[in-house]
Amino acid sequence: METRMITLKQIVLTLLLCITQVIGIQLDTSSKDSICDATSLIQDGMLDYYDGTRNGGIVGMFQSPYYWWQAGEAFGGMIDNWYFCNNNTYENLIYDALIAQTGDHYDYMPGNQTMVEGNDDQGVWALTVMGAVERNFTNPTGGRPGWLAMVQAVFNQMYSRWDTGACGGGLRWQIFTWNSGYNYKNTISNACLFQIAARLGRYTGNTTYLDIAEKVFNWLVEVEYVVLKDQGNVFDGAETDDNCSNIIRFEWSYNHGVVLGGLAYMYNATNGSSTWETRVQQILGGAQEYFFNDSIMYESTCQRGSTITCNNDQRSFKSIFSRMLGLTSVLVPSTSSSIDNLLRASAEGAAGSCTGGYDGHTCGLSWLTSSNDGIYGLGEQMSALEVMQNLLIHDKPPPFKTDNGGSSSGDASAGLNTTTTNVLRNELDITTSDRAGAAVVTAVILLVLIGGSIWMLF
Repeated sequence: METRMITLKQIVLTLLLCITQVIGIQLDTSSKDSICDATSLIQDGMLDYYDGTRNGGIVGMFQSPYYWWQAGEAFGGMIDNWYFCNNNTYENLIYDALIAQTGDHYDYMPGNQTMVEGNDDQGVWALTVMGAVERNFTNPTGGRPGWLAMVQAVFNQMYSRWDTGACGGGLRWQIFTWNSGYNYKNTISNACLFQIAARLGRYTGNTTYLDIAEKVFNWLVEVEYVVLKDQGNVFDGAETDDNCSNIIRFEWSYNHGVVLGGLAYMYNATNGSSTWETRVQQILGGAQEYFFNDSIMYESTCQRGSTITCNNDQRSFKSIFSRMLGLTSVLVPSTSSSIDNLLRASAEGAAGSCTGGYDGHTCGLSWLTSSNDGIYGLGEQMSALEVMQNLLIHDKPPPFKTDNGGSSSGDASAGLNTTTTNVLRNELDITTSDRAGAAVVTAVILLVLIGGSIWMLF
């Protein structure tokens, strides 16, 4: 009996030793191979939540409770991993997802989102597809328009919704009047439009896009959603009912990030304008103050010490924030040293959190203690992926443009003739120079609504 007990102990100790050796992400922040090995494991964990490979699942969607916009955010990170790490493992999966969610008009208004899509949702997908443009990701085939044309379609539609009827301009959160939040003008929708315009202007060389980007940014400053100072603020938004005067002063990393990224593109597109560089430094100063603790990233509004109140959306915000920090570092060289140090410290903290789950390398929410906090999901995986892979931002050429290798084909008038994207009120002020494509709800949508109502009754 005693001999048997010793044998069992030896087996258990051996198994524990083996498990200990494979638990966690081993990250050397100075080694591309180490970073790419780590992000490969994290990306595999992301796809545990993917719906498109499940029986009966929807290509391009992640499983509930994750929203459509988060799928767009996730594929943006995967495109960068394809680029930074020369990782072709999921190239076809990414391509199929981006094509599946374009919608019938190649404008990222797909049928599965027809009744619920917001401006921010469409905008986040456009940022991802613009990443495909700037990284020369596999171009669409089969007679489909290029990625650039798809982004231009989104831009044209979003800008056609510019609403001067309340708050002097800006986009509403929601596209459709029947959705809760239609009377809210939020920063993220307008920040997406700002950044899309800035990126299109830089990529194509068409200064009209840059003029519109500046118009959108100026509006954000005028309504005081963005406050320019040494440690600049980026607030969440306000209701149109009080003319956007009662601002919701929550600060989220993704709002800061998308605004910061737009500023970085404007600086780069204007050949190093000192005005745009100052704005970059101001918003970066705020980001450093509000979202880093000892140089490690955290979501300060919902992550206060041991009290975590972050919902599924907020748990993914560090993902797009990390991507925008990386882009800023490469587009505005004066920011590189400070941003790169923040990314490095945060990546090390993130790696320390990736010790959970049955696989031993599922990532947690908090990176502050370099240990796993037991909070896991798609957002945690996405955020760890982005912060680690953006350590490689300087190892590859910066985002391409048409004049230095960009290969995507465009269509400046894309998206202007569709009639399913705009149901704003008649007071919407649209001028010819805005190249607007605003429209009213079509009879088809009304029939769908009536039919859906009848179906619900029976």
